[in-house]
Amino acid sequence: MMTKTEAVEYMTDIMAKFVGYSGKVLPDDVTEKLKELRVLETDELPKTIYDTMFRNQELAAQLDRPCCQDTGVLQYLVKCGTRFPLIDFVESLLKEATVRATFDAPLRHNSVETFDEYNTGKNVGKGTPTVFWEIVPECDTCEIYSYMAGGGCSLPGKAMVLMPGQGYEGVTKFVLDVMTSYGLNACPPLVVGVGVATSVETAALLSKKALFRTLGSKNSNERAAKLEKLLEDGINEIGLGPQGVSGKMSVMGVHIENTARHPSTIGVAVNVGCWSHRKGHIIFDKDLKYTIISHKGVTL
Repeated sequence: MMTKTEAVEYMTDIMAKFVGYSGKVLPDDVTEKLKELRVLETDELPKTIYDTMFRNQELAAQLDRPCCQDTGVLQYLVKCGTRFPLIDFVESLLKEATVRATFDAPLRHNSVETFDEYNTGKNVGKGTPTVFWEIVPECDTCEIYSYMAGGGCSLPGKAMVLMPGQGYEGVTKFVLDVMTSYGLNACPPLVVGVGVATSVETAALLSKKALFRTLGSKNSNERAAKLEKLLEDGINEIGLGPQGVSGKMSVMGVHIENTARHPSTIGVAVNVGCWSHRKGHIIFDKDLKYTIISHKGVTL
């Protein structure tokens, strides 16, 4: 039986290793989707770009270094049970894990204090890493999603509130306007997260959470799922292709997350993940035994 201090140290160590690993090896669903999209391309240039992506992954694993130089700002979505024994320490240990991963992986230093323009050199600063919380009653597990929010894939982020008369056509126009204006900056093929709610902040958070979903999954609402498919087809028609060199496929998927909303507003937001979509998903039980969901068969 570990003491509480030993337990915190153990979970911190596991998370530091997991963050470092997820910066080097893409999750299973992303790897499979990239292979699928490569087959669908007919021109040689986009095929060559995909082949370069796969070679990049091989070298990242072989050389034990991040697969993209921009390892982003770390963000975590934590779904923590009220009975999880280390609930009081989760946020602080995630910050410490981020610092350790920064030096051990290593990760590029990306946390710059706003207004002071000072790089902390640790990927930890005021409000970074960001931790989004969901408390789960009567539960003793802790589910953590990690995400490296790079500069390029963060650039297309946008949110606004539409007039109700603009309807879901307005949502579609908003998403496509963002994609045609900034999609190239995010290193396609993209994962496009769309949030629909009442206000900018609720829509923005939903659009971020949408990026954590498994590729190929659908919104549980039939109409929302149909709009996901329509948006995916529409963005592919733009012809961005891998790395923006043109091609048939521009997105790995479009995910919509939504809540009920005020009848007078339609809050909508877009968040984007690049081809190197470095998300991770790990679950700890009450005894701190962990299960890695995003990368099957991995032991840290």
